[in-house]
Amino acid sequence: MAGHSHWAGIKHKKAAIDNKRGKLWSKLSKAIIIAAKTGGGDPDTNIRLRQAISDAKAVSMPKDNIARAVKKGTGELDGGNLEEIIYEGYGPNGVAVMCDIMTDNRNRTASEIRKVFDTNGGNLGSSNCVAWIFDRKGLFIVPSTDTTEDDLMELVLEAGADDIQAESDTFEVTCDPECYTDVSDALEGAGIEISSKQVTRLPQNTVTLNQDDARQVLKLLEELDDHDDVQNVSANFDISDDVLAAISSE
Repeated sequence: MAGHSHWAGIKHKKAAIDNKRGKLWSKLSKAIIIAAKTGGGDPDTNIRLRQAISDAKAVSMPKDNIARAVKKGTGELDGGNLEEIIYEGYGPNGVAVMCDIMTDNRNRTASEIRKVFDTNGGNLGSSNCVAWIFDRKGLFIVPSTDTTEDDLMELVLEAGADDIQAESDTFEVTCDPECYTDVSDALEGAGIEISSKQVTRLPQNTVTLNQDDARQVLKLLEELDDHDDVQNVSANFDISDDVLAAISSE
């Protein structure tokens, strides 16, 4: 899972920049709209909406913005005409890539996403071309300075997590998406810092990248992640710490 951890960490560092541009709030608004559209506007009975609102509050999204997004989802306000799409494709060196999309214009988004793949050494594929490689999971990245592995394991397993892995300076906690809120609440209730959390797709196998391919793959993922309609990007790459350090120093 190391490759995915690198990308999760990179995205976490980018979040503050995205927030200043308003891009993160826009994406979170879409998540709230879709959640309210599919499950109703009451977060007490709509777990997906409750989590979307929690994610929005975590980055200081104003209450008025959240309320408007909910009303758009329930049809009380215009602007809730969004649909969810999954785009799949390949990056440099055959890296599998999946994008969760929320858009109000499928044709425009497809054209723009295809161009991002094409200009970064990849290609947009057909439906289900790489989906079999990934498992949908909740993923939490916790600094190892904040807790011990044994204490963390006891806490998250009781909340429904199914695995915990130690990396160089973090712990990675995974769970079934249905347990995502319970695990999140358990970590926050224990006062444990969460560096990154998301429901995403984790690869069953990875492609190890050299420096040139890694540079290209990261550029592709960054451009996809920057697209307004892309909610989440998953890929099955692995980059060694040495290669990542070399790229970061360029």
